[in-house]
Amino acid sequence: MTTTDLAAVLAGSRLLPVLTVPSVASAGPLADALAAGGARCAEVTFRTPDAERVVKAMAAHGVLTVGAGTVLTAEQAERAVAAGARFLVSPGFDDEVIDAASELGVPVAPGVATATELMRALKAGVDTVKLFPAEPLGGTAMLRALAAPFPRARFIPTGGIGPDQLPAYLGHPSVLAVGGSWIATPGHLERGAYDEIRRLTAEAVERTAP
Repeated sequence: MTTTDLAAVLAGSRLLPVLTVPSVASAGPLADALAAGGARCAEVTFRTPDAERVVKAMAAHGVLTVGAGTVLTAEQAERAVAAGARFLVSPGFDDEVIDAASELGVPVAPGVATATELMRALKAGVDTVKLFPAEPLGGTAMLRALAAPFPRARFIPTGGIGPDQLPAYLGHPSVLAVGGSWIATPGHLERGAYDEIRRLTAEAVERTAP
């Protein structure tokens, strides 16, 4: 599982909206709003009963490359890929999830918070990891500290990051993309605030421009 694999699946996007979607009814309008704002991919977390159906609906919608996040088990990985997920993201490192992703033929970004976990990921052949939770761990200072002894590693920092932190993270050469949940929160979806989601997406995409 290589950085190139995941970079190709993300279509070069450096912004990864992280979505917790309570109802599949939101999937279509949400995909439209994200795409209208310039997003090219999205991570749907497996935190809600409707998550699998949301992945399926958003993947079928065809405007975004959709992956599944908060994947904790091999069984979830199988369900997510069957629903149309093109990549997997996990909050931590789990051998069974890594093995399942390999067998399913999709890239996976396991979560790491320590050098030991990063070494395990690299040993398993995974060179793109999710730094999580990035801000509580120390933000860009932690990123720099981990990246220095592991030049092969690529990171997708996620957790507590807002739009103001995007340039600092993306300025580090080891960062493939940044995950953000502020773009489309459950509150936005509950209110049907798709215009606001579009605006927040567009602002974030602009901040990721070289």
